Amino acid sequence: MIQILTVCTGNICRSPLAALVLQQRLGDLGVEAVSAGVRARADDRMPREAAELALAHGVPTDRIAAHGSRYLTEKLLQEPDLVLAMDRDHRRAIVELAPAKLRTAFTIREFERLAAATSDEAIRAGATGADARERLRGALAVIGGQRGLVFPPADPLDDDVVDPYGRSRETYARSNAQLSPGLDAVERVVRLAVG
Repeated sequence: MIQILTVCTGNICRSPLAALVLQQRLGDLGVEAVSAGVRARADDRMPREAAELALAHGVPTDRIAAHGSRYLTEKLLQEPDLVLAMDRDHRRAIVELAPAKLRTAFTIREFERLAAATSDEAIRAGATGADARERLRGALAVIGGQRGLVFPPADPLDDDVVDPYGRSRETYARSNAQLSPGLDAVERVVRLAVG
């Protein structure tokens, strides 16, 4: 089974929203999307604004209500095929805990940028292997190979998804607008690789 791990700070806004949406979109392919936070407390729930965004993405209410935050550990980083951080500091924390994830950990906006520079044909060509996990890993190697070829954003903050926690509904909307294209990019790559 393919596993995608999404990571943010408290594991109550950005990363659970991303995981819930990816699970909803890719569950038919046997993908498991889970989330964690670099400073999460155990079992905190999503705030109303984040839950409403998940509902707007088509995630069932019972799945939203079932989310409880969890702290990112080295053990949680053993299984995922793809790790998506919500900002550069989260990615740094991921790689410090599990250096082997260097090539398969991206900020979600970085992933979007690199995937946009990669053709469907190149993704399919890289997606070789006996099973879905191997095919996805091959596709991710193609995406990761774009690092250094695709110019980084002029402003490094453009690789981060703004943290909306405790802020206005407008900030939640902006965070969602930054996150959504990355979710689309992940769905595209996974479907091309294993669909």
